[in-house]
Amino acid sequence: MTSEPTPGVAAWGALLKVHATVAPLIDAQLRRDGGMPLSWYDVLLELNAAPDRQLTMSEVAARATLSRTRISRVIDELVAAGFVERHSNPTDKRSAYATITRTGRDKLQKAAPIYLASIEREFSSHLSPTEAATIAAALWRVHAATA
Repeated sequence: MTSEPTPGVAAWGALLKVHATVAPLIDAQLRRDGGMPLSWYDVLLELNAAPDRQLTMSEVAARATLSRTRISRVIDELVAAGFVERHSNPTDKRSAYATITRTGRDKLQKAAPIYLASIEREFSSHLSPTEAATIAAALWRVHAATA
């Protein structure tokens, strides 16, 4: 006999299901209308927001929502597309910097409205402002506790 899941387990299951269904929809929209996958958008967004618009590879891995194993491949793709440049770190030869290029910033700026509209259509429109604020606060609290 299966018992009802605890509220925490139910919330976790809902989070996984929503991510598994919504992220591919946003990715498809960005690919179709923005010319880039969601993984590229995520990395470009983090680089653009960073001081001097650059991060070490380990900083990109820590900030982006991608697995650490995918970061290097995504950075290689962004370099090949001309959206990111890779530079050696003068103070630590074991690490490298990823820097968003002007072309990358332009591409990110053009894709931003598509990304935001996709979030609104696929996610936010199904929530009241109060629900969205509650979910955001709760998830950021969990993130802060585990980061």
